[in-house]
Amino acid sequence: MHAKPWLSRIPALALAIAALTPALGAAQTSDKIRVGMTVSSTGSFALASQSGVRGVELWVDDVNRRGGIEVKGKKYPVELVKLDDRSDKQMVTRVYERLIVDEKVDLVFAPFGSTLTAAAATVTERLGKYMMVWSAASDDLYKQGFKNMVSGTQMPVSAMLRANMELAAKQGVKKVALLYSDEPFPAGLAEGGKEQAVKNGMEVVLFEKYPKGQKDFSTILQKARAAGAEALVPTSYEGDLISMTRQMKQLDINFPYVFMVYASTPQFQAIGADSNYIYSHTNYHPAINWKVNAGMTREQFATAYDQRFPKAEFPPDFQTALAYGAGALTEEIVKQAGSTDAAALKKASLDLSGKLTVMAGPYAIDETGKQLLMPFPVVQLLPGKGMVPVWPADVATQKPVYPAPDWNKR
Repeated sequence: MHAKPWLSRIPALALAIAALTPALGAAQTSDKIRVGMTVSSTGSFALASQSGVRGVELWVDDVNRRGGIEVKGKKYPVELVKLDDRSDKQMVTRVYERLIVDEKVDLVFAPFGSTLTAAAATVTERLGKYMMVWSAASDDLYKQGFKNMVSGTQMPVSAMLRANMELAAKQGVKKVALLYSDEPFPAGLAEGGKEQAVKNGMEVVLFEKYPKGQKDFSTILQKARAAGAEALVPTSYEGDLISMTRQMKQLDINFPYVFMVYASTPQFQAIGADSNYIYSHTNYHPAINWKVNAGMTREQFATAYDQRFPKAEFPPDFQTALAYGAGALTEEIVKQAGSTDAAALKKASLDLSGKLTVMAGPYAIDETGKQLLMPFPVVQLLPGKGMVPVWPADVATQKPVYPAPDWNKR
């Protein structure tokens, strides 16, 4: 995606510093808590990064409206220090060093995505600062021995299809076909989906890669049908998934259960009635309301977003929700730690594991800081209803329609 024109006007290394926001050192001797992060003004991560920072800004506003984060009986306002990374991992290392050494922030939020987060982590580890992750999905990130990094809200790619596979098994699916484009993210999703399918007692009857850019999926779809698959789970991007759906209809190829990771996007749903009965996932939806004990509820968040960003080009999305949730968790972690010392914050992060639920879902991590919960609830696209949450039971508003009716019966 390309950055919007207004993003290019953001100064190179200084996306404003502030939001009536604050800084406290390990010994709590200052009157504010300074939180640093980078935002992408340009480049491939610009739109997602800007969506996320709006979530952090909402958290900062909410904290400061309440007087700040309470640490040992005293409230410290939060100051948000933002610098531009231009979606460039080389620049990320320089600006995170600047945040820590020159701006003297107390802790940092990660940049958008695994690539930039990995670069930032080399700096935060070297300089001994705690980093809260809100978007990096790479499992490898948590195998590198980073001690001061915690994924507050982003589950790893290996676990993203867990809820989907649980639901498929619960519906009675026994055989699954996984198809994926020869690209890192789709391949990682497929590998994780395969593992989750087996864990849920299902047989993976087809696990097939196809070349990036392929347009004709008739052979691979027929192969999945011939293998006896009851569930079709392609882990590719929107364009491929739209083509697959249309070709299934043209060839009258039917599967009782079809899950497509990007079917929850407006771009996919624009195909109309052909999207009906397909499953997808999201963690930001008007009907998905976890019972939170940290931060705002989804309804409160939606109201705050409209008030804070009345002219925003984009509505909040799952990235905004993940970033806000990471902020709400950070508040509880700082309170628990009674300090902004990196080791104390990591210990508090582990102590609170399994005890907090934010708007984006329940929080739990392992010793590496990898997120264990924060599921993407499963939705199903239904005639006349659009996206309807169907799993897990905590947020489902109705039972899924299974099996999906054949094309000639719709």
